[in-house]
Amino acid sequence: MAGKQSMTSRERLHAVFNFQSVDRLPILEWASWWDLTLTRWQKEGLPTHLNGQELQRYFGQDVHYQDWVRPRRDLCPAPSYHGAPVLQTADDYEALRLIIYPAGPTIDADKWRNWARRQRENGDILWLTLEGFFWFPRLLMGIQNHLYAFYDEPELMHRMNADLAAFNLRVVDEVCAICKPDFMTFAEDLSYNNGPMLSEEHFDEFLLPYYQQVVPRLKENGVRVIVDSDGEVSQAAPWFERAGIEGILPLERQAGVDLGKLRAANPRQIYIGGFDKMIMNHGEAALRAEFERLLPVARAGGVVISVDHQTPPCVSLEDYRLFMRLFKEYAEKAGRMSQARLT
Repeated sequence: MAGKQSMTSRERLHAVFNFQSVDRLPILEWASWWDLTLTRWQKEGLPTHLNGQELQRYFGQDVHYQDWVRPRRDLCPAPSYHGAPVLQTADDYEALRLIIYPAGPTIDADKWRNWARRQRENGDILWLTLEGFFWFPRLLMGIQNHLYAFYDEPELMHRMNADLAAFNLRVVDEVCAICKPDFMTFAEDLSYNNGPMLSEEHFDEFLLPYYQQVVPRLKENGVRVIVDSDGEVSQAAPWFERAGIEGILPLERQAGVDLGKLRAANPRQIYIGGFDKMIMNHGEAALRAEFERLLPVARAGGVVISVDHQTPPCVSLEDYRLFMRLFKEYAEKAGRMSQARLT
């Protein structure tokens, strides 16, 4: 049969999200490269002046722009990335509320207008990230205090997530007044290597009501809703689906996530990731085996193959060039198979 005409990056992404045929799979590295990885590659010949989108073009990937819109700007104390005890009590939180959620615009509107032009003219992908209702309290409380707070400070947990939901709704309204992002992610990371760090009952009590405030507004604006949660997400996958969330990334192989089993249990979820980053420096045979493992699910739609987190610095520039060459080969193969499947 004649091949499908070349698609733009966003056309391709939406076709995959809709389980439709494509000219090829999207080719994305959804997480930005580690600084240590780029430092190594620059010593091995990668030009030093390239920024995120320039790197995407350099490697022949679909161009995407991500804006992670966070509260806690200006004078708010800056916790460590995985959480630190900036606050421990309701009084601490009340003292911080005004600087966590400043008045005025939540986004850089000029940046979004520029991106909207690129979306219209080039077919580039726009991606919004919001902080989720597990992530944000943990970030301000620290991991241990946060987990205790489900039991010891339930009113504070609800107070924080109600405020976060209101902030996130402001962000959605401001962004969607300019353009429609192609998808969004809630930053959550609520699973570890053996599964979720909270029970389904706590999910339903402390997270679900706030998803149910924000997710409908996103869908009203035509934004596809995905959750970013590391670790073993299989148990939590149906919880997210009940919340109206349509997909999950990054499907970490080291945590035991099996894309085939996940798809069998959740036939209409969208998945991004799944490629085991730990074999990227193991040579062509290992890379091909990993693509072959993912191909049967990806060719049926709803899957964007991507590294299951950032490409680690053990991967040389030569390793990565080989990975990209094979990625393009298998992306095209999956595209042909998707067209044949729907003929």
